[in-house]
Amino acid sequence: MSSRRRRLLLVAGAALTVVASMALVPMLQAEAASTAVQAACTAPNWAEGNTYTVGTQVTYQGHTYQALQTHTAYPGTGWNPAATPSLWKDLGVCGGTGPTTPPPTTPSGVPSAPSNLRITATTNTSLALAWNASTGTVTGYRVYEGSTVRATVTSTSTTVSGLSAGTSHTYTVKAYNGQGESGASNSATGTTTGGNPGTGGTAAPYIYMGWGDPPNPQTVQQATGIKWFTMAFVLSSGGCTPAWDGSRGLTGGADQTAINQIRAGGGDVVPSFGGWQGNKLGPNCSTPQALAGAYQTVINTYGLKAIDIDIENTDEFENDTVRNRIVDALKIVKQNNPSLKTIVTFGTATTGPGYYAQQLISRAASTGAGIDVFTIMPFDFGGGANMYQSTVSASEGLKTMLKSSFGWDDATAYRHMGISGMNGLSDQQENTTPAQWQQIRDYAQNNHLARLAFWSVNRDRPCPGGGVVSNCSGIAQNTWQFTQITATFTG
Repeated sequence: MSSRRRRLLLVAGAALTVVASMALVPMLQAEAASTAVQAACTAPNWAEGNTYTVGTQVTYQGHTYQALQTHTAYPGTGWNPAATPSLWKDLGVCGGTGPTTPPPTTPSGVPSAPSNLRITATTNTSLALAWNASTGTVTGYRVYEGSTVRATVTSTSTTVSGLSAGTSHTYTVKAYNGQGESGASNSATGTTTGGNPGTGGTAAPYIYMGWGDPPNPQTVQQATGIKWFTMAFVLSSGGCTPAWDGSRGLTGGADQTAINQIRAGGGDVVPSFGGWQGNKLGPNCSTPQALAGAYQTVINTYGLKAIDIDIENTDEFENDTVRNRIVDALKIVKQNNPSLKTIVTFGTATTGPGYYAQQLISRAASTGAGIDVFTIMPFDFGGGANMYQSTVSASEGLKTMLKSSFGWDDATAYRHMGISGMNGLSDQQENTTPAQWQQIRDYAQNNHLARLAFWSVNRDRPCPGGGVVSNCSGIAQNTWQFTQITATFTG
């Protein structure tokens, strides 16, 4: 996220590729039926939550199925073999001679899946939910958070209580009767109100201990009132092993010293994974589980309350496999650390995030990843002379995207949004002035965004006419002026 930045690539043809792939599904289904072979019930039973590689065989509802592509059967998605012929080839009834009419996805008599699950109200400690009724005979409904039942009710609404302030939760609902349980509804994510200002990196500009004449963070804290910092960057030191900048150990070096100083000054840190360049963990960790393990190593090392995934460039953001791996890893991290705030940070156009961001957000919504904050980087994006107006335009585009993907209202979408700007001159010579940054702060505050950051504290020093350099902003300003403005943001 530095002066290293950012060519925003919008791929107009990607949607055509998706349509073309969808058109092949009926052909694949026909081929699967015509090439079916005799099968026996010797394969293991299919189960939600497992990852299946191409060619894997499973038993499901008296049929043997073979995986057509590698995928994870995420809980609640209903991606069972009978329901997803694009993922599974039906090898036939166990011991039979070929596929018969596919069985229903749920046993006969089980109600249909509930629909239109939504968050209807929030407090500091509770989230209210409502959904549309299932068809068929319904005994009741179970509300799930992941695989855990949070409520069992007979009505089509409930309130989940006893939650912590300022935390996000993702739910699905299933109907049940004496015959069994339905498929899952759509997922719905809500965030409780309250929480301490600054907790989890609400106001947390980036600081980089390996670049740009890094300042003493306590000096900055004392001069500005800032408490939290986003610390760049955790990379791969080889394989799936995390290290600062890919070369400095997690403990014992300048980064841990800075964290100790920040905490001694009454603040805390949000380590940022990734960035524009370097050898990153996303491509080097081969599975979501391995990547989640690398994130967990850093979480455990520092007892973290939040992490930031700065997902950029062709190796992560524009790589479908790696981008999906990151989202899936964050889902695992959230399940294992429910109170941890998970943040993703990515580029944008002036009208809002582009194709790759839409794919990331859609993946997060469809899998119930529980990502807390989607942060845009409104710079190096053709922002022009009025960086305040361009930033607001991009943010409103993000809001529209989140509402469409998650079914949120305006207020809920804003509470899942963040802005991470670039103080002073950007690589494209866009100039975000202190006055414009204060306007951006006011926009974020008035709409109760979840996060405000900028790149970077290292650059938050004056050097009029200095250009785009690592240790000053290139403009006339007061020392630490952008940090001081950011410190007043409370979300």
